[in-house]
Amino acid sequence: MSQNSDFDIAVVGAGPAGLAFVRSLAGAGLSVAVIEGQDEAALRAPAFDGREIALTHHSMRLLKTMGVWDRIPADDISDLRQARVLDGGSPFALTFGAADADRLGVLIPNHLIRRALFEIVESQAGVTLMAGRRVAACRIQPAAPRGRLTLDDGTTIRASLVVAADSRFSFMRDQLGVGAEINRLGRSMMVCRMRHEQPHGHVATEWFDHGQTVALLPVADPDQRVSSVVLTLATPAIADLTGMSPEAFAVAMERRLKGRLSGLELVGTRHAYPLATTWSHRFAGQGFALIGDAAVGMHPVTAHGFNLGLRGQETLAKVVRSARGGDIGAERLLARYQHEHRLASWPLYQGTNALVRLFTEETPPARLARGLALRAGQATAPFKAAVKRMLTA
Repeated sequence: MSQNSDFDIAVVGAGPAGLAFVRSLAGAGLSVAVIEGQDEAALRAPAFDGREIALTHHSMRLLKTMGVWDRIPADDISDLRQARVLDGGSPFALTFGAADADRLGVLIPNHLIRRALFEIVESQAGVTLMAGRRVAACRIQPAAPRGRLTLDDGTTIRASLVVAADSRFSFMRDQLGVGAEINRLGRSMMVCRMRHEQPHGHVATEWFDHGQTVALLPVADPDQRVSSVVLTLATPAIADLTGMSPEAFAVAMERRLKGRLSGLELVGTRHAYPLATTWSHRFAGQGFALIGDAAVGMHPVTAHGFNLGLRGQETLAKVVRSARGGDIGAERLLARYQHEHRLASWPLYQGTNALVRLFTEETPPARLARGLALRAGQATAPFKAAVKRMLTA
């Protein structure tokens, strides 16, 4: 038998963006339903997924304001003091920050952020968690409450505002009739932790080698000898690497890193993620809004997707709070969120895609262009200052 429930807001997706949005509404007096396909056990204790999240100072402040920061073990937070960009076999590096200076940001395992967010949202007043359930259909109606969601168990949810936070391949986006630019890149990203002989010095390295892209991210470790290795290759090549024995994998990775790290040893598990970028044609409309990857799915090369997701939910939460008892699903109100978040997202999205094209094209002119671009960037103080502001803001 179906059941009917009314809420002010229905959030579909209990990932970081969805949970952060719910937390940002704490104390607003709104009833919120959170609908998530994973069960409660997976949300309460998410498994390690290999991803290390580079947080800007703004994102850190947001997590502190939400009360999330103190729930993340301090021993698992790694300072990021310098970032370097390398091209091919050239020893030249475009650098931001200094290894002995104030940190650019921090790196935290993704699963620990997710766990901390869930812990604090789970006990938040006015929040109803519907875990292990999925949306089967969604319809936006002319009159409030505009959102009508049918779940896979027959439950009907009505809400004044429906918020899609269910990944870059969003089912909700399709249900809401929002188109998207989706670019499946035919490449995959493999992430894992590896122990090595050289201390990482809290330096992150992005290395655009010929035929592969490698990121080396400093992991919290007393001896600074564990890094997160992020390797991007054609999807079949990534599958071959993840299928190797740990010993064979370490040998293969040492060969791929060409001496940049030695004495490699796999620590824990390997994880592969197909790469795709997405840009939704709309971020909001009458009775609905998209946040996180459902709105814009960034290429991971600049490590800004997570931070952008946190900014987007913050913007939407401020707009919703500004309604002060008015219609939170009104298109005119939500247009403010769409305008502000698209303005913040578009330059990052396009700039990141242009960077990927420049540094993955293998023609001789492209190789020459990127070498010149790195040197020009290193010699241009305003450019470096702007990038540093982007990393730390």
